[in-house]
Amino acid sequence: MLATAIVAGVAGVGLYRAGISEGMKQMPPPGTGAMSASETDKKPLYWHDPMYPGQKFDKPGKSPFMDMQLVPVYAIGAGDEGTVTISPRLQQNLGVRTALVTEGSLSSRLSAVGNVAYNERDVALVQARSAGYVERLHVRAPLDRVKKGQALLELYIPDWIAVQEEYLTARRMQGSGIAGLADAARQRMRLAGMTEPQIRVIESTGKVHPRMTIHAPASGVVAELSAREGMTVVAGAPLYRINGLDTVWVNAEVPEAAAARVRPGAVVEARTPGLPGEVFKGRVGAILPEVDPSTRTLKARIELANPSGQMLPGMFATLTFAPAAGKEVLLVPSEAVIQTGTRSVVIVAREKGEFLPVEVKSGIEANGQTEIREGLAAGQKVVVSGQFLIDSEASLKGAIARMGGTPEPGGGKVAARPHRAEGKIERIADDEITISHGPVASLQWGPMTMGFKPPPGGLPRNVAVGDTVTFDFRQQDGNFAITAISPTAAAPAPPAAPTKPAGAPK
Repeated sequence: MLATAIVAGVAGVGLYRAGISEGMKQMPPPGTGAMSASETDKKPLYWHDPMYPGQKFDKPGKSPFMDMQLVPVYAIGAGDEGTVTISPRLQQNLGVRTALVTEGSLSSRLSAVGNVAYNERDVALVQARSAGYVERLHVRAPLDRVKKGQALLELYIPDWIAVQEEYLTARRMQGSGIAGLADAARQRMRLAGMTEPQIRVIESTGKVHPRMTIHAPASGVVAELSAREGMTVVAGAPLYRINGLDTVWVNAEVPEAAAARVRPGAVVEARTPGLPGEVFKGRVGAILPEVDPSTRTLKARIELANPSGQMLPGMFATLTFAPAAGKEVLLVPSEAVIQTGTRSVVIVAREKGEFLPVEVKSGIEANGQTEIREGLAAGQKVVVSGQFLIDSEASLKGAIARMGGTPEPGGGKVAARPHRAEGKIERIADDEITISHGPVASLQWGPMTMGFKPPPGGLPRNVAVGDTVTFDFRQQDGNFAITAISPTAAAPAPPAAPTKPAGAPK
């Protein structure tokens, strides 16, 4: 039994070691991480450090910049260099959310505030038609309400006595040609400021009437009162200014960004805290051609019906503009649009976790929706959360730079303009040239040491390590490639800066 136990133990140890050896053979090399079946079928394009994605390596290993293993980068697909791929688990960790591009009309009610004012088109001005004296005032204070035809004041007019006496004398005279004298005297009374009703009173009574009672020409409120009892007035002197209250104006402050949504003739509803529950309807009368530089608002003049006279000048009003019928447009959530200052970008979600930045032309915005005029189609998915992280990754890969290129007539894109610098060659390798260069004004760079891709035709024979050179370079696929290089006269090399990778930030 003891011998049997020893044999069984030895056999178990042998099987355990055999299993461990087979498992070690099936494990991936250290630092490469576990790869899925789809990843093992692909051949990596290159390896890189995620913290310095611009520097590429042709084989796996440890990063020279960070204490971590290099990460392989696989091809996504032909023609999709700007696409960013994120695994479903990472999407969940980043909180990536998407929304559909839909079709609909972007119409919403616009609200504004304003103050009630007199309708300046409903104004009646009362003047003295002849020089005289104010004997009596019937309306004695400003802001008194008056009705049309109501007596306002009485004037004593000495000039009327002479013309009236002349007319009455001409009427009492008899003989040939007397009718012409009466007509001339009647005309002089008109020139003195008498109205036809007053002349008929002189004819009917046959007496002189040197006093004149002035009546209100319209109903409203006395906005200005310039007459007082006992004062002397001259012909044409203003006595009363009467503003009507059948209609009032509201000068609304409309934001400059919403000016395109306000048009003359649009229907408006007004409400005021002083009259709770009351709704006053009107229309936009005019958009005043002036913008307040401090508030960035313009004034919309609203004319409201006020038959009961409840709306008074100076009241605060809240206005609601009826939405105009809008046409069908493409709509996305406003949070999906990235405003860069020079253009608008959205991140389009595709199949298999792929995301692509797309430049769009946006329109108006309302109710959390933004109109898209160019760049998208109905049914596409756009990222509404986490898009800034995706956009940053796409920028590192050069997607935004390629997207912003200028189209050539043949359909291609114009390469980015080159930049010029001067520096000292530190190292020359087959696929990279390390240069300690000075400031680059076109990129707002300071002095630094970094790697560049060699020119297409290789380095000139007269360029070697330690030479001071002048070179032109441009960005290509996230790296910086030299396009032209030549040696310069001997000069002190620029101070060496901490070594940075090719994709160093500007």
